[in-house]
Amino acid sequence: MGRSGAALRLALEGNIAVGKSTFLRLLGRAFPSWQRAAEPVERWRGVAAGAAQGGNLLQRLYRDPQRWAFTFQTFSCLGRLQTQLERPEGPVRVSERSVYSDRYVFAKSLFEAGQLDALEWAVYQECHSFLVGQLGARTAPHAFLYLRASPQRCLERLRSRARPEERDVTLQYLQQLHEQHERWLLQRSAE
Repeated sequence: MGRSGAALRLALEGNIAVGKSTFLRLLGRAFPSWQRAAEPVERWRGVAAGAAQGGNLLQRLYRDPQRWAFTFQTFSCLGRLQTQLERPEGPVRVSERSVYSDRYVFAKSLFEAGQLDALEWAVYQECHSFLVGQLGARTAPHAFLYLRASPQRCLERLRSRARPEERDVTLQYLQQLHEQHERWLLQRSAE
């Protein structure tokens, strides 16, 4: 528990297929009282649209990032904030990724690759800054745990787990994400 008696909040960060979910499972075995919040992949795969299922947002992002990057990143950011606002169930909560990697790694990579245009990037940053500014004290991690592997190793793991949505993920994309993680977490360069 933190000094205020609140749960200690940790964010588990790293590239796609670096082993975050596996690490969360191992933490669960070692520390059963810790709350673990995995990325909501199933939620991204089945976004409700009115009374019907709207479809697989993760798949749409990977197939047509130019069209779906803003929608996905906005949905992802809101979902991460919702998870962080849930009442902790133990002395420690470990979340797979944070609203900070959402912005400083994933959304930023999409912008730099031209898949978010300047207006979308400005709107995303404005919303992110406002939400984090309003909720930051209740949602900010106390620490980041960075799992690190080469982009090549992540691609091997990604191919072996064989999620249909990730079929078109390239080594170049994983390299971009790796570089963003390195700049943000090791070089402390957010902008």
